[in-house]
Order: sequence, then structure tokens, then C-alpha cells
Amino acid sequence: MTAAVGVAAALLAQGAAGAAPAAAGVSAAAQAPASVPAWAPVRKTLYFGDRGADVRRVQERLNQLHYYPGAIDGQFGPDTLEAVWAFKEAQGLSTGATANEIGYYMERALVHPRLPKVLRPRGGANRIEVSQPLQLLVLYRHNKPYLISHVSTGAGCLAGQGCGWLTPPGSYRSVGFLPGWVQVPLGEMYNPVFFIGRTYAIHGEWDSSVPLYPDSHGCVRMPYDIATFFHDLVPANGERIYIVGLAPGT
Repeated sequence: MTAAVGVAAALLAQGAAGAAPAAAGVSAAAQAPASVPAWAPVRKTLYFGDRGADVRRVQERLNQLHYYPGAIDGQFGPDTLEAVWAFKEAQGLSTGATANEIGYYMERALVHPRLPKVLRPRGGANRIEVSQPLQLLVLYRHNKPYLISHVSTGAGCLAGQGCGWLTPPGSYRSVGFLPGWVQVPLGEMYNPVFFIGRTYAIHGEWDSSVPLYPDSHGCVRMPYDIATFFHDLVPANGERIYIVGLAPGT
């Protein structure tokens, strides 16, 4: 079993076992982050492409906090980069010129992380929330973040393809799943979990098609590595899905 598959398998095992439910009378929005081990910063900036023990420590920390960095192998590659983006989005850190770095402010946030902002505290204990302003997806189980991922939603306008490519905000339910690469009129989707007919879905794409900015025709794109197992974490039908706000620039 590869390290990447091992991390995904651990997530699936946790999902099967279930997490402890929220304490009675305490809303999801008010709960403190789940207890996580103390973490000491590496005290140096790590860059995309770096490798070594310090990168591995950051990968382990991101995994503890329910971000998926891919294989815990000490290589700051695309999968870890997407987890870094998601963490920065959730923590309110800059995703500008230093988006591909793990520096002082991110390390400080890794020491004292905060939970992603709850968008629908009464939306059900098990649900998916997608923040279009942040380009962030959070899968909740028992009102606690279980998987946190960067996503790319509707671009608004696409070069050579006009405008109107929006991901419609609203409350939905999953309405089906198709395995593998699925051909649709506007291209392909990988392992799509649909929420509006067979048109809109949460689905995987190659990493280059899940950039930091909104870039889809209206679907919620997630990194390929996460899409390989995401459909195993959610029911094909009936999962609550909340898409909130508008994407930047739309």
C-alpha cells in the first residue's frame, strides 16, 4: 500500500467508525477545535518542490487537521500544495504571491489552527459546505470537519467561451454518482457526485484544472487525488450540500 493510499484508507476507516457527536446544547459554530497534538513550527520557509523531514512534519500536521496532503513522504508536491492552499483559505491567510510557500504565518497558524467558518450550523450533522468566496469545501461528520479541500467553482467568464459560467448558490442533495472519467458536453468529470441532475457535480480534475481561482463551467472541481476517494465518504443520494456565496470576480 502506498503512503497516499494509506492516508486515504485511514480517512475511510475513521468514517466507518464515526466521530463523537457534538455535545448537547452546543452549536457547531461554537465548538472549539477538536483536540490535536501540540506542534512545534519548523522555523524556516518551505517552498514548493522542497523535500525532507520538515516537509514531512507539515504533511503530518495537515493530515491531523483533516486536510489531505497526499502521501506523507516529505515531498512538497502538488497534493501537499493543494492542502496548503486549503489550510490558508480556511485560516484567512494570504493566497497571493506566497501561496506556494509555508512560511512564518502559516506555521503559526499550524500551531494554533482554527476551524473553518461554519456556513450552515443548522444544516444537519452530516453535510458538505462549499464556500465560493474562499474556494473551500468542508465535509462534516457529526458536526465536525472531517475533510477540508481546496476547490475551484464557476469562473463567471472563460476566455473564448463567454460568460455566465456560475456555480449556483443554494441548498442541494447528492443525486447520483458515476465512477471514473465521465464524458459530458463541456468536457470530462472524474468520479462526479451530482447535485443538480447530470449537469452540476462535485468532481475531480487534473491538478492544473483546479487552480487557486474559480475556473469551472459551474461544477465544483476538486483535486484529482481527493476525488479518488471522496465518493466513498458521501452517499450517492441524499447527502446535504450547501453552496454559499459567490466566487471572487463573478
